[in-house]
Amino acid sequence: MFDIDLWREIIQSINKNRTRSLLSGFTVAFAILLFTILFGLANGLNNTFSEAFVDDASNAVFIRSGRTTKAHKGLQAGRRIQFKNQDFDYVKTNFEPNIEFITARIYRNAAASYKNEKNNYSIRAVHPDHQYLEKTKITQGRYINQRDMDVRTKAIVIGDLVRQDLFLKENPLGKYINLSGIPYQVVGVFKDDGGDDEERFIYMPLTTAQTIYGNNDYIDQINLTYNPSLNYDEAIDFGLKLEKQLKERFTVAKNDQRAIRVFNMAMQNKGINQMTSVLGILILIIGMGTLIAGIVGISNIMIFIVKERTKEIGIRKALGAPPKSIISIILIESILITTLAGYVGLLIGVGLLNWVGPSLKTYFITDPSVSQSLVIAATLTLITAGAIAGYLPARKASNIKPIVALRDE
Repeated sequence: MFDIDLWREIIQSINKNRTRSLLSGFTVAFAILLFTILFGLANGLNNTFSEAFVDDASNAVFIRSGRTTKAHKGLQAGRRIQFKNQDFDYVKTNFEPNIEFITARIYRNAAASYKNEKNNYSIRAVHPDHQYLEKTKITQGRYINQRDMDVRTKAIVIGDLVRQDLFLKENPLGKYINLSGIPYQVVGVFKDDGGDDEERFIYMPLTTAQTIYGNNDYIDQINLTYNPSLNYDEAIDFGLKLEKQLKERFTVAKNDQRAIRVFNMAMQNKGINQMTSVLGILILIIGMGTLIAGIVGISNIMIFIVKERTKEIGIRKALGAPPKSIISIILIESILITTLAGYVGLLIGVGLLNWVGPSLKTYFITDPSVSQSLVIAATLTLITAGAIAGYLPARKASNIKPIVALRDE
């Protein structure tokens, strides 16, 4: 295999028949190029879906209230549905086996100030579990905890951009921010993969907000994550059952879509998963078809090469060359051309994806790329393809009788 004379002969053969070698290589390079681009685009589409929900748990369920649009059981349309603490407790208690984390939300806006710095921010009053629904990353201090809820502490967790706006380079932990005239102590700073908008929020204990903003038990929204052990269909059934029971609890018509809205990520994830699976299968079929076409192409060319070198093979056999040496020459040449050409196609494909990648965001394709495992698999496929393409004609050549080969014209 590492006989220098053998490799010199193979290189001379390739150099002597440049046009044939280029055509062989082009067939494989184009197949791998197309294969790489297709898989890169598929990965880009998957990245778009993942990025769209990067700051929310993938198994989240959001329960929102509104106004009724239909009269039901003697109650007129236009009635406002208002969630309260007991509704939160109802969901948490009655659906406990199917719930992983659960939190309520209250939304407020406030003018914030610290020393000479001022700005307006959105406030979210939440339960401690909220950290896991939003994938909040604490970079300093801590998050809201149960003691904050029980004692109704004036403790807040601020986004990193709030920290930059108000504290500049000063450490905010333990400092007090004035929110619309009321001082709150900063106990934590967070970052969020959702970007700048998410890092401009301020979190506080839900019970504190209820006491200060209205002295009531109202909540604006209930969010939860379903048990990760549930499959998509089970999670969707859980969401439908939850919506049905809440509508019954508030005397809302079943077909009233505005009064109580349950957005279940399981439904969206199932649809995305089905679509990407079908897309992946189609791309795999197209890619493999293209690859097979490349293998067939180089195999046909190798058959032509064998026919072209029939007399040469006859001379080799007449001089005592064993069949193994005949097979080695043709097989290694096939593998070498296929591997080099395929690698060039792979590099061009990756280069094209990197070049046009930023402009594809307009078409909902984010960071199209191929994984390292795909590159390794493609390399192994190339070597295997080259071996398959060269072996059959090489074996046929090794079985030619010297007298027949020498008579060949």
